[in-house]
Amino acid sequence: MRLSQILLAAAAAVSTLAAAQDGPQKLPAITLNAGIHNIRAEVAQTPDERATGLMFRQTMPAQDGMLFVFEQPATQCFWMKNTLLPLSIAFITDDGTIVNLDDMKPQTLDSHCSAKPVRFVLEMNQGWFAKRGLKAGTKLQGAPFNR
Repeated sequence: MRLSQILLAAAAAVSTLAAAQDGPQKLPAITLNAGIHNIRAEVAQTPDERATGLMFRQTMPAQDGMLFVFEQPATQCFWMKNTLLPLSIAFITDDGTIVNLDDMKPQTLDSHCSAKPVRFVLEMNQGWFAKRGLKAGTKLQGAPFNR
C-alpha cells in the first residue's frame, strides 16, 4: 500500500469516528507552564481521544489547548480535517523541550510532523507560541515532563 493510500484510509477512519460523535470532546485538563505563561491543557491519551482532538470546536479560550500523549516516542504527524480553529502545534520531548512548531490551517489534510521522535504534542490557538516568544528549545513544565 502506498503512503497516499494509507493516509486516505487513515483520514476515512478519523472521519468515521468523528461522524459518530455528537460534538467536541471535553477531556480532563492539567496545568502546564511556559515560563510565566500558564496553559490549561486537556489531555488526549487514548487512540480515540487523540484521533478526535480539537475537532468541531468553534472557539477555545486563549490559555487553553490540548496535550496529546503517546505511549512511545515516534515521529508524530497531525492534520486538521474537521478542525474549525486555526492552531499552532508544538512537538515536545519527554523533558518538556519544544522540538519544533508549526501553524496549521483549519479543515485541511496538510501534514505537520515532528522533526524528531516525541511523545507529546501540544495544540494551542494559532499564534499563541509566537506571541509569547516561545520557540524550538523552549522548555515547558508540568506533570507529564517531571518524570
